[in-house]
Amino acid sequence: MLQSMRKFANSWVASIFMGLLALSFGVWGIADIFTGSTDTTVASVGRVKISQNEFQNEYQNLVRSQSARTGVQITPEQAQAMGLGQETLQRLINRTAIGNESDRLGLTASDKQVAEQIQSIPAFAGPTGSFDHQTFLRVISQAGYTEQSFINAVRSDTVNSQLLDAAKNGMQIPAGYARALFDYINEIRAVHYVEVPQAAAGVLPTPTDAQLEAFVKAHEDSFSTPEYRQITYALIAPSDVMSQVSVTDAQLKQQYDLNKDQYQIPESRDVEQIAFPDLKTAEAASARIAAGTSFEEIATSRGLKPSDIDLGTIHQADLGTIRGPAAFTLPLNGVSKPVKGTFGYVLLKVTKINPGSSKSFDEVKDALRKDALNKLAQNKISDISNRFEDAMAGGDTLAQAGQSVGMHVVHVAAVDKDGLTPSGAKADLPANPQFLTEVFKASVGVAGDPVQLADGTMFAILVEGDTPPKLKPLDAVRAAATTDWQADAGQKALDAKAAALAKEATAAQSLASLAKTLNVKEIDSPPLQRSKKDDVFAQSLIDAIFDAPPGTAVYGKSIKGGYIVARITGVAHPPEQSASNPAYRNFQMQIADQIGQDIPVSLAVAARARQGVTVNQKMVDSVIGGGSGS
Repeated sequence: MLQSMRKFANSWVASIFMGLLALSFGVWGIADIFTGSTDTTVASVGRVKISQNEFQNEYQNLVRSQSARTGVQITPEQAQAMGLGQETLQRLINRTAIGNESDRLGLTASDKQVAEQIQSIPAFAGPTGSFDHQTFLRVISQAGYTEQSFINAVRSDTVNSQLLDAAKNGMQIPAGYARALFDYINEIRAVHYVEVPQAAAGVLPTPTDAQLEAFVKAHEDSFSTPEYRQITYALIAPSDVMSQVSVTDAQLKQQYDLNKDQYQIPESRDVEQIAFPDLKTAEAASARIAAGTSFEEIATSRGLKPSDIDLGTIHQADLGTIRGPAAFTLPLNGVSKPVKGTFGYVLLKVTKINPGSSKSFDEVKDALRKDALNKLAQNKISDISNRFEDAMAGGDTLAQAGQSVGMHVVHVAAVDKDGLTPSGAKADLPANPQFLTEVFKASVGVAGDPVQLADGTMFAILVEGDTPPKLKPLDAVRAAATTDWQADAGQKALDAKAAALAKEATAAQSLASLAKTLNVKEIDSPPLQRSKKDDVFAQSLIDAIFDAPPGTAVYGKSIKGGYIVARITGVAHPPEQSASNPAYRNFQMQIADQIGQDIPVSLAVAARARQGVTVNQKMVDSVIGGGSGS
């Protein structure tokens, strides 16, 4: 129900239920003053305090929201790692700071406004499709609210929305500003260019021993032996215990029945909805659509954005007993006749149909068996892991403990980070790369705790010795070092040559003499765009071309890796754009919207700085369990 509600409700309503507060602006890292005390206040913004209960409620709602979105229950440890505690804290601080500003300006919301907002939320509709008080109480209780606290929250967010909407909505930017940005982004340039051959760098010198030694020391990783570790490990995989587990068809059928919704999936549809206050207005819009006006044009004429009409992907039951059948009998891209909604009338459009599916028990039985056996095997391995740890705690060595519980025990005299022995052969190790990661982060001489891989394999490692990397003698790497040194010197020489040639071409206002000297062709480029990838010029060279004045020569790398000297021969901007041009108008709207979105951010930053913010970090940690996760 909450997911469906999010599709219908305004952003401030979604924020209350899902922890996705409309007044969060992503403003992290502001210089707040962190304190610790016995006070149960989590934070103070000006004179207004944020209580532990309020913070805990918002935090739990955000964790539930993220869990529902990902389909995986987020643990407290994962929530910390994701920074959900700090995210909740900053959102509450921002909301409170904006609320303080609203109060200072004397903004209010009437009881009628608040009641209408609450009664318009589809999640509170009862069996008849209209607002139901008992449903309302049940839903807000699940979200951690009492009736009065929810009403207060809605009132606060309604008031705050007045301030934010006034600040950002209808943002208009000067025509000259939009034109300048449009011209900058869509500017086109052309160049004449030559490719500088490697021979232009001259004959590469032979390095002296001193130069080679310095080069080798500067690139130790390339010329050192790898780090080797001597290990003993104990391992057991699901295949080792598969013969010890079994599952019956009756058990599989029971599992199928418990998870039938995974195999009997109803049809879903992507639906858009435009709401009208009465039947007459809805019928007029329906007639316009029948005459050729698009659904989207109707929405635009009513001041609605695409996000305002998008209900998302839903099932028929999500729309109730009236709108549901109307939407689910439409063809793809079909638009309904006026349909009675919870408040007024609506037109519905289907933009995508996702067919349902049905799989019988016999169709999925083999997959269920495989999955069940794997889980049983993993449970078996978990038991073995516990017995292994008990044996280690009792004083057994890793090898003794592993052998006593039936694990494979393997000794590897030396292995590097690539899983190779000093001879270059593959070491006797599990294929999973996590194993080597564990080997090289383990402490020498300390038996590590058992690690279980995603496939159920469990292993424990003892690093018995470590041979650190060692720089090889110069004679052992002379050939490779000489090749690398010359390649590096050649690149530097070619870079310097290309820079000098570009300076010459700028002074001469031509590439002709340069091309003749290099014995290469002068080439005309196709039209180049600032943000469009080219199959000749590397992006760094494109940037240089667009940063330099016309007539200037620049240099840089080609896509192939060589060098290019290019002289800018032409600059063109788009023709004067009419306000009626759809592409230009859309660009203006996007820029205005982006600037409009920045205004609330600035408002929040300024409000916080003016009012002052203090945070009781100990109280924050007591709610989220340790660190803040940021």
